[in-house]
Amino acid sequence: MNTFETLFGTPPQASASAAGRVNLLGEHTDYQGGFVLPTAIPQRLTVELGRNGTQEHVLHSLSSGQTLRVPLGEKGEGFAPYLVGCFQLSGVQEGLNALISGNVPSGGLSSSAALEVATLRALRGLYGLELNDVDLALRGVQVEHEFVGVKCGVMDQMASSLADTQTMLLIDTRSLERRSVPFPAGAEVLVIDSGVPRRLAESGYNQRRAEVEEAARQLGVKELRDVTDLAAVETLPEPLRARARHVVSENARVLRGLQADAAEFGQLMNASHASLRDDYAVSHPKVDELVNLLQAQPSVYGARMTGAGFGGAVVALVRVGQAAAVAQAVIAEFGNDAVQLVP
Repeated sequence: MNTFETLFGTPPQASASAAGRVNLLGEHTDYQGGFVLPTAIPQRLTVELGRNGTQEHVLHSLSSGQTLRVPLGEKGEGFAPYLVGCFQLSGVQEGLNALISGNVPSGGLSSSAALEVATLRALRGLYGLELNDVDLALRGVQVEHEFVGVKCGVMDQMASSLADTQTMLLIDTRSLERRSVPFPAGAEVLVIDSGVPRRLAESGYNQRRAEVEEAARQLGVKELRDVTDLAAVETLPEPLRARARHVVSENARVLRGLQADAAEFGQLMNASHASLRDDYAVSHPKVDELVNLLQAQPSVYGARMTGAGFGGAVVALVRVGQAAAVAQAVIAEFGNDAVQLVP
């Protein structure tokens, strides 16, 4: 197996890791000041760094086997902008070697945020940067906006930087206030990757953001977070009406979920998926099929797509102790493209 030293000839000078995340409720609300309920997953990405004394960055991914060389001042292609953006925004003015390893899948579980957070943590160690965990998350968001071209909200990086696997993390994405929330009693989380790849910058993600920003403008509010009466969005033309209806109803589902037992929380997840599929139009037929199979299982309280959509993973709330059996049954019916991830 390749290691940093076998690839680059010297040991790494800094190393850090970060977790992926799965979001149970609160999808596509974080760029409208809304509420979200993610949790960290056990899968992590690790970034090792070392100075190379040249005027280029040499970046290697163990999962793909790909090595990219990026001259200083350029952002590169492929996975390079995620790292190079972190380098440039952190003031790096020398060539670095980087090795990426880990097991966070690329569909809907914030592998990009985990890569950014791990890189920034490693840079913090290498250069003694004064970045707290919230600063680090916000810099990751800046990388997405300025180097990757995805106008994401703050949830993914905040979750990767601050969440744990034992609780959900309620984040008010406007104030960045946050607190840990226990999972509903008697339930556990199951995540399954649909096997459908996606590329956010090439999908409708930025279009959705533009649509809800226009909806907020037409309603005369700073963000749709400020709309609590669903009737208010009915004055909008389509598709703005449907997009705004999702955001407003999704915020209400998150807040309701804080007091819900497992059965009601599952119903909220089911409603969230329907809203994402029908009003926000960010699901995918294969993802819908996988969600339907999960929702039909007697031990499943609820299931939905998770992440930005257009493919990727689904999450289910399952009766405690039943996740493995549910996953086996559903994957057998769905086909071999699906992969169980959690627990």
